[in-house]
Amino acid sequence: MRRLIVLMSIGAAVVFGAYVFSNDRINSAAFAASGGIISGRVVFVGDPPAAKKIKVTKDNDKCGAEVTAEDLVVSPDKGIQNAVVSVSGLKGTPVKTDTSPTLDQKGCTFRPHILIVPVGTGVDILNSDGVLHNFHTYSNKNPVLNKAQPGFKKKMSETFAQPEVIKINCDAHPWMSGWIVVTDHPYIDATDNTGAFKIVDVPPGTHTVEVWHETLGKVTKTVTVKAGEETKLTIELAKK
Repeated sequence: MRRLIVLMSIGAAVVFGAYVFSNDRINSAAFAASGGIISGRVVFVGDPPAAKKIKVTKDNDKCGAEVTAEDLVVSPDKGIQNAVVSVSGLKGTPVKTDTSPTLDQKGCTFRPHILIVPVGTGVDILNSDGVLHNFHTYSNKNPVLNKAQPGFKKKMSETFAQPEVIKINCDAHPWMSGWIVVTDHPYIDATDNTGAFKIVDVPPGTHTVEVWHETLGKVTKTVTVKAGEETKLTIELAKK
């Protein structure tokens, strides 16, 4: 009798465990399907200008003889790199990773050129060049930073508390420029070298997608997102 009770208890536990596991899978699937995806490309209209070459005037052993300007990078099939695509008006917790976002000064350029950072997250600013850099931010909502980073100081960390698009420069190498985009929601992405972007888990409904580029300006587009479906866009930008 006691053995029978034990076996019945084990069986019930297995059934209950299977029920919970099954429901977890169902709930996970339902959660995943509750949002949609906005993806696509940002493309240049017309003939893009030739890439600009900038002569390097110091630290040539680390920086080279010249660098290519990154204020407008267009692929052979007209995809625009470094455009920031976001969904306006949505709230949510920005996606955070186990490691800190990293902005490197390498080859006397900022890597990446555009870094998207959640509010309140520490950013590791690296100096892989081993020469004197001077990290300088231009912002309105966050305190302005103007800090020397000698070659021996391989890393310093900064935190940005307010959402904002922040321009960055190196005062020691005036051709160095980039951007930090501080966000208070997860519905944002920067285009890759083909102009592609992807924003996931977007709540169903009609939304405004905003595209910002440092030289081509800003455009918006209305899009309708359906649960569990992917909506694809092609967004055009032109030289003004």
